[in-house]
Amino acid sequence: MKAGLVAAVVSGVPSTAYALATGRDPLEATKAAGTLLVGERAPVLLQVAAAAPVHLAISLGWAAVLERALPRERRVSWGVGGGLAIAALDLGVVGRRRPAIRALPLLPQFADHALFGAVVGALSGPRRS
Repeated sequence: MKAGLVAAVVSGVPSTAYALATGRDPLEATKAAGTLLVGERAPVLLQVAAAAPVHLAISLGWAAVLERALPRERRVSWGVGGGLAIAALDLGVVGRRRPAIRALPLLPQFADHALFGAVVGALSGPRRS
């Protein structure tokens, strides 16, 4: 749970940094996530508000999957790979059907997912005594 919470918070850094560096809306990805719950036509403030529970639920779900699926060794590296696989599914299958998600630049979104997987890998797994 801790790994998923931390990963959920920090995983948006690459796309936000990219948005700021290129003059794009830094809330673009946030609003896109919110549309999964309230739709494309909802007011922007409602999209932003809806993004938090949507992103948290998705992040905790995927973190639970990664925590169980990652091998004992090299969890960060495997986590990056897992995050990229999740990106392919999230963006390629789900995102293709949602215009707000489809409009997001792909590389920063893949970077977000890779960071998510790395953080889950780093903060989860067998505990050493």
